Amino acid sequence: MSREAFEDAVRDALDLLPDDIAAMMDDVVVLVEDDPPPDEPDLLGLYEGVALTERDSWWAAGSLPDRITVFRHPTLAVCESVREVVEEVAVTVLHEVAHHFGIDDERLHELGWG
Repeated sequence: MSREAFEDAVRDALDLLPDDIAAMMDDVVVLVEDDPPPDEPDLLGLYEGVALTERDSWWAAGSLPDRITVFRHPTLAVCESVREVVEEVAVTVLHEVAHHFGIDDERLHELGWG
């Protein structure tokens, strides 16, 4: 899958978010990178930032936007078809968005989004 098609899948996954959830993500940048950090070669996505549940009133002053990164190469490696890529990207995006809202991996696994 081309990078452009993969980026389209990420945009489509973001479009799946309910409008009220998407509206609360105005300080989040969503990026596509080909490869994850070398120490985590199988990582499909990564949330970097301060979850909304952990922010204090001082947080916003001078803070950079949170980042969600979706990694193309490991995603393509675990999928056998375009349909699987689209589904995996959607799960990854929703998983990382959940971290932005303070939902940890344990709870995501309980909910079936791990």
